[in-house]
Amino acid sequence: MEGYSHTEETDSRQLTGKVTPELFEKIIYRKLGAKDSDVLVGPRHGVDVGVVRVAEGRAMALTTDPVFVVPAYGWERAAWFAVHILASDAATSGLPLKWMTVDLNLPPEISDNDLSTLWEAFSNACSDIGISVVAGHTARYDGCNWPMVGGATCLAVGDESSYVTPAMAMPGHQVVITKGAAIEATALFAATFPDRLRQALGNQVQSSAESLFKQMSVVKEASIASSFGLRDQGVTSMHDATEGGVFGGLVELANASEVGIRIVKEAIPLRPEVDAVCSHIGIDPYTSISEGTLIATVVPSRAREFVSALADAGIESAIVGEILPRSEGMILESGGERIPLAHPGLDPFWDAFSNWATAEQES
Repeated sequence: MEGYSHTEETDSRQLTGKVTPELFEKIIYRKLGAKDSDVLVGPRHGVDVGVVRVAEGRAMALTTDPVFVVPAYGWERAAWFAVHILASDAATSGLPLKWMTVDLNLPPEISDNDLSTLWEAFSNACSDIGISVVAGHTARYDGCNWPMVGGATCLAVGDESSYVTPAMAMPGHQVVITKGAAIEATALFAATFPDRLRQALGNQVQSSAESLFKQMSVVKEASIASSFGLRDQGVTSMHDATEGGVFGGLVELANASEVGIRIVKEAIPLRPEVDAVCSHIGIDPYTSISEGTLIATVVPSRAREFVSALADAGIESAIVGEILPRSEGMILESGGERIPLAHPGLDPFWDAFSNWATAEQES
C-alpha cells in the first residue's frame, strides 16, 4: 500500500490522489482488522504488495488498485494499460503472476458493444502475461465516470523464500533503473494531445513519445529479475516508480528499507523525447509519474550482469547509485554537487495534464 501524494492541506481545497503518509499513518495503518501470523508483509509506505503465507513454504503477493480506463486511447490500448498498471506492482514481488479479480463500475452510457470490445482486450492483455481472471463484478452505475471505473486485485504465487519487496535493500547494494525518467508522463501527454505536441515539437518527437505507451509496464523486467536471481542471488528489491517519479520512487524504497542512498542524477537515463516533451510542458522529468520505470537493488557482484541481462531483452537500464547506511542519509549528486534527495510530494504531472485538458476543451 505505497504512496505519497499531494501535501496535506488545512484549507477547503479538495484533495485528490493518494493520501499523504501522515494521513495514512493516522487513519489507515493503525487499523488493519484482525491480526494474522500468516501476513508476512502488511501495508507499508513505499511497498507495492502485501504478502501472505498460503501453505507451508508458499506465499502469495497481492496488490489492489483502481481500474484505470481512458476511452480516448482506444479500447485495446486502454485495456492494455489498465491491466499492466495492476500487474506491474504484483510483478515487483518477483513471484509469478497468477490471478486477478476485477470490479467494473462503469458509466451508464457505455454500450454493450463497447463493453464487449473493452473486456476482450482486457482479457487478452491478462492472457498475454499469464493471468487468469477468477472473480469480479460488472455493472453500470450513475455517478461512475472514466477513467476510474472500479478496482482490481492482482495476485502472484510462489515460494515463500523467493519474494522481494522494497523493504529488502541493504547497504552496499547497487541501484539499477530501467528505461529512465518520466516514461508515463511523456507517453500519456503524447497519446492524449498528439496534435498539439506534433505542432510544437515535430512529428518525430511526438511519434517517439507516443511509442513509449507500451513501455508503461515493469512486468517484463520483473520477470527477467526473477529468472536472473532474487535476494542473495541477485536482485534484492524492486519498486515501480509511479507518482513522484524516479526521485519519489528512490526515496520510497530507501524509507521502506530504512537505509540511506546515493544517486548520481546524470546516470539516470533520460530519453531525448522525454526531455523534449517535459521541457515543453514545463515539468521536471525526475519527479513526474513514470509507470514503466523499475527501480531495483542488486548485490554488487551481479549488478552489471543484471544490466546486461536486461539489455539482452531489449530493455535499457543503468546503475545509478548505491544503498548506504541509514546514518549517511539520502544524497543526490549532480554537476559535482551533493544535495539531499527528498520526495517531491506533489507530482507535477497532474496539474500540467489538467491544464492541457482544460485548454483542449476550451479551444
